[in-house]
Order: sequence, then C-alpha cells, then structure tokens
Amino acid sequence: MRINPLLVGLAIAVATVNAANPAQAAPCNGYVGLTFDDGPSNAHTPALLNALQQNGLRATMFNEGQYAAAYPAQVRAEASAGMWIGNHSYTHPHMTQMSQAQVDSEISRTQQAIANAGGGTPRLFRPPYGETNATVQSVESKYGLRQIIWDIDSQDWNGASVDAIVQANGRLTNGQVILMHEWPANTLTAIPRIKQVLANRGLCAGMISPQTGRAVAPS
Repeated sequence: MRINPLLVGLAIAVATVNAANPAQAAPCNGYVGLTFDDGPSNAHTPALLNALQQNGLRATMFNEGQYAAAYPAQVRAEASAGMWIGNHSYTHPHMTQMSQAQVDSEISRTQQAIANAGGGTPRLFRPPYGETNATVQSVESKYGLRQIIWDIDSQDWNGASVDAIVQANGRLTNGQVILMHEWPANTLTAIPRIKQVLANRGLCAGMISPQTGRAVAPS
C-alpha cells in the first residue's frame, strides 16, 4: 500500500496546530461560590470530590467539626482536591439559642478539628440554618471568621429534583453564593449539568473572599 505524502503532511500539520493550540477553557466573565454543607463523610465526600474534579469545579466545603474529627482523611482529601474548607459549627445546633460560651465552643472546636485534620485554619463560617445574631457574630470576629450565608438556596436538603438544583445554579450571578449539601444524591447527579449551565453563561466556580464574602477568582 502506497502512503500519500500529501495526506501525511496534512496530518502532521493538523497535529502541530492542535498541539500549539490546546482546547481553551471558556473565559470567565464572573465567578460564583459553590458551597456544600454538612460534611465530611466516608459515605459522600469521595464521590462528591470526584464529580467536582471531573468537571473542573472547585467549591467551599462547610464542614461540621464533629465530622472533621471523625473523618480527618476526608478533610485532607478536600484540601488535596483544591477545595476551600469552612467552619459549619461542631454539632449543627441552633446557635441563636445558645450562650456566648456555647457558641464559642462550637466554633473554636471546629477550627481546631479542621486544622488538626489537615484542612488549614478556616476563615469562613456558615452558621447552621443560616441563623445568626450579635452573639454569634461576636464570636466569629474573635476567630477572624467571615460569616457566609447564601444568595440562593438550592433546596437540595428539601428534596429538590436534579432539574431544580441545576436551575437554582443557573440563577447565580457574578459574586453570588449558592447553598448545597454533600449528602443529597440529586446534588451529586446535578454536578455535570451545573458545570454546563455555568459555562453557558461564562461563569466559573470561584473562591469566597474572606474580605467581602463574595465569590472571586481563585488566588
């Protein structure tokens, strides 16, 4: 069989162009904060991290101290996967019903548990249920934490469908933060579509700034 030198040359030229111009990621016209509460766990964290990494997404994981202490390897896995780790209290109580000493214990023990597990010292705090008051905010300030609630609630904790979770992410605008959780199966299923719905609008998953509480480009 004779090899056509023209075709060989064309193939080499195409390969050269492709090597010099790899597929470019879509430009980021804005950044949003994807957040996942209530981890870590052996049951859900590995699959969630795998889905996020496969889709090129980074997120902020608001960990409960009791679980960070119980599953330190998963905290390290979150950090190794490029996720940011925030404080979500130790036992997920209604903190507005607690004394200052109790609030301090919830926050300080979680800071320690996450640091001991290899997740660094959190700079972001999400109060359970989004419930906050002057006492909670005073203790947050003591530990140099920025309070992060959310702009959009995906309702994944309330049985939202995959479509509804994707649509909630589709409402995000530059700088906004969305509430999701690590345990709902529908949230895990939604990850690839979340990536697509954001990319279609030129939005990228960013970090949440400890200075402003808004999503910004990763630093």
